[in-house]
Amino acid sequence: MKNPLRTALLSALAFSPALSHATELEQSLERCAQLGDPSARLACFDGLAKAAPKGDEAIVNAKAAAPASTQPLAPAPAVAAAVAANTKPEAQLSPTVQLWELDPAAKRGVFNFKPFHSNYLLLANYSSATNDTPFDAFTPGGLKSKHVELTYQLSLKMKALEQIGNLPIDLWLGYTQQSFWQAYNRAASSPFRETNYQPEALLTTPLHLDVGGVQFRYFNLALEHQSNGQTSTLSRSWNRIYGEVGVEDGKLAVALRIWKRLDNARSDNDNIDITNYMGHGDVTATYRVDGNEFSLLARRNFAYRRGALQLGWAFPLVANLKGYVQAFSGYGESLIDYNYSQKSLGAGFLVAF
Repeated sequence: MKNPLRTALLSALAFSPALSHATELEQSLERCAQLGDPSARLACFDGLAKAAPKGDEAIVNAKAAAPASTQPLAPAPAVAAAVAANTKPEAQLSPTVQLWELDPAAKRGVFNFKPFHSNYLLLANYSSATNDTPFDAFTPGGLKSKHVELTYQLSLKMKALEQIGNLPIDLWLGYTQQSFWQAYNRAASSPFRETNYQPEALLTTPLHLDVGGVQFRYFNLALEHQSNGQTSTLSRSWNRIYGEVGVEDGKLAVALRIWKRLDNARSDNDNIDITNYMGHGDVTATYRVDGNEFSLLARRNFAYRRGALQLGWAFPLVANLKGYVQAFSGYGESLIDYNYSQKSLGAGFLVAF
């Protein structure tokens, strides 16, 4: 059903002498109509009515959702300015605000897919050393991996609940899948060496804190499961709860996570010492400039002096398709390699939503 307030405003526009500005006003009204939060949407439309001069019958009728009158509407530029004052255009919002829908102008409602972590395809990912030991007891003859394989990651999230209990808290459901495919190993029938599955649920709330120009944007509290779907000696899995803070400073965005493993007391644990290698948290940083995205992922267990560093560079190609180069050094590039140190370098493509 169309919003009656919006319909009345558009009807009044037809009788306005400022008809040449109809396109601008229409875009502003569309921005109001697309707001996912009902209260934010109503506030946006109310901004139109409140900006009109007193006694303007068209606006009064519009606010009451009645049929538009033939009285002149307030000049379109003034009305459009009122919309701009109440809702910041999405294009002016930071990438972090848009990614987590932290502003009313960025709200898209529930059950809409958005990117989560990076979505990329490395056509060639070279590893300095392959970890074939876990396959010896599981696969007849073991696996003779090639140093070059095809690697890809798919990662999406979807908002399931918005403004829980009328509080600024949203529930997101996320899923990430990372696969290491021996696509060029025809002698071994090109098997998938490892695939990691990572579903999670996150409670997200915006933060409005400015410390020396650094904007604290959001806080996440998440429950995550990660496993490789294997059995016997190849099985790897763990569950964890983590807290994450996202900050921005201009073109730089940083996310800091701290996690607690939940299943390390199980007697049938396949990787009870995983935190000795993966640590208890990580830092992700992204710097965007002129269509380029430079990324860094770092984690460290200082007690055991183990960790990992991953660097990425995505550069513009066509539309949302970017070229992508990724370098990794350390432990845990995949779950099967959580206790295996290696260096890798890959190149391919990244999709930027």
